[in-house]
Amino acid sequence: MEAIHNHHHHHHAHVHDVKSLNGIFILSIVLNAAFVVVEAGVGLWQNSLSLLSDAGHNLGDVFSLLLVLVAFKLASVHSSKRFTYGLKKSTVLISLLNAVILLVAVGVIILESIHKFREPAEVNGAAVSWTAFVGIVINGATALLLMKGQKGDINVRGAFLHMAADTLVSVGVVVSGLIITYTGFVTIDPIVSLVIAAVILVSTWRLLAESLRLSVDGTPEGIDTDRVIARMEACAHVDNVHHVHIWAMSTTTNALTAHVVIDNLEAMEQAKADIKAALEAEGISHSTLEMETAACHCADHDMQYGG
Repeated sequence: MEAIHNHHHHHHAHVHDVKSLNGIFILSIVLNAAFVVVEAGVGLWQNSLSLLSDAGHNLGDVFSLLLVLVAFKLASVHSSKRFTYGLKKSTVLISLLNAVILLVAVGVIILESIHKFREPAEVNGAAVSWTAFVGIVINGATALLLMKGQKGDINVRGAFLHMAADTLVSVGVVVSGLIITYTGFVTIDPIVSLVIAAVILVSTWRLLAESLRLSVDGTPEGIDTDRVIARMEACAHVDNVHHVHIWAMSTTTNALTAHVVIDNLEAMEQAKADIKAALEAEGISHSTLEMETAACHCADHDMQYGG
């Protein structure tokens, strides 16, 4: 048997993408931080829970955007004797932290809404509507900036989902302000806050589930283990693939280890190249393959996953 380590990265494209995203995130942080100050100020001035809860959520999003910038920085740290994979896994932990922060925000909003139901207060509907309208513009613009990058990174996707949800939430707050202006129905304020909490919860749930799965080295979303094995076994000279492990090294890099039984050791390099191409097509860029012949294949040949 011979261990073959196949490690392939798209360094230049990745560096370019990260630099581009860094600029987008910095701009998004500045815009949203400025809006949080304005929204919270108007919310306190006009005693609007919906504005204050939305401002609190937006503040959480600013913190989340900052964490994603930290994640990009940590992901670029080179490997060392103590951290042989570098600090790439920290990107998964940051996505998990972001999800937890949002869940805490949901709990706070719900508690404040219950309090507001018990003790309703007068709200300036026009001020609420105009402030939330500014939020629609800022959150919508941020979501558009993040739309392209969200397809390849769970952290960027989380930020995009938060901004898209915030845009919808701001629309709800505008509606709340209009209802208060024309009907005087101030109870709509905590009702909208509860809707905000529900929107945040729904948008966060998938991020939380995916972050938890990746943090315990579960198979990343979008990767079908059976399909990966089938594609590997379809390569020339490959008889069998077993002891397969697939996990996320970071939010953008997936890895695989496997034993590969081939019919001829002389064809090992060709088989390795074909498998590498098949794995790249499945979104797995880092692989460690142990090549075997049928004579070396032990009694545990049935064990496809793990071992």
